[in-house]
Amino acid sequence: MASSELKLTSLQRASIAIKQTIDRSGHQRTRLTTSVFRVAAILLLLQTTAVPAWARRRQEPAVPGDAGYVAALATANRFLLAWQSGDLANGIVLLSDCVRHSQSVDQLEEFFSAGSERGFEIGAGRGNRKRYSFPVVLVTEKAGRCSRRSSFIVLALSGKNDWVVDKLP
Repeated sequence: MASSELKLTSLQRASIAIKQTIDRSGHQRTRLTTSVFRVAAILLLLQTTAVPAWARRRQEPAVPGDAGYVAALATANRFLLAWQSGDLANGIVLLSDCVRHSQSVDQLEEFFSAGSERGFEIGAGRGNRKRYSFPVVLVTEKAGRCSRRSSFIVLALSGKNDWVVDKLP
């Protein structure tokens, strides 16, 4: 044997002694394996919870303080109220030209058709002074069952404080 193979560190000797002890008694092996898994789980938990503050994702979207945000939110609310009530005429007026040309009349009628109870939830938006995106949840009831569909609605500034829906939820 080479001299490097004969030299064992104290850690290696301890590891060999533990393995020999474990091999003689199966019960000790189970207990040691369980404790190793517990230590690994605790270390993993500590590692995931010890994320620095700068690396954490923001939980709350920042609400801009400009008047455009309020106008965009009001337009989104009016559009979703038109969807809720099945009011195609008032809903189409709030759509941008891009959305009107990308959707057929049948698709728009189907989107606004009010066959059952409907509701919506709208969250805080993100964006800039010319374009905002709001998370929405469209809630419908069909055959006594409640269905929730998460999406977002995008509003764009089309003129002086005139906002239009640039993406349907």
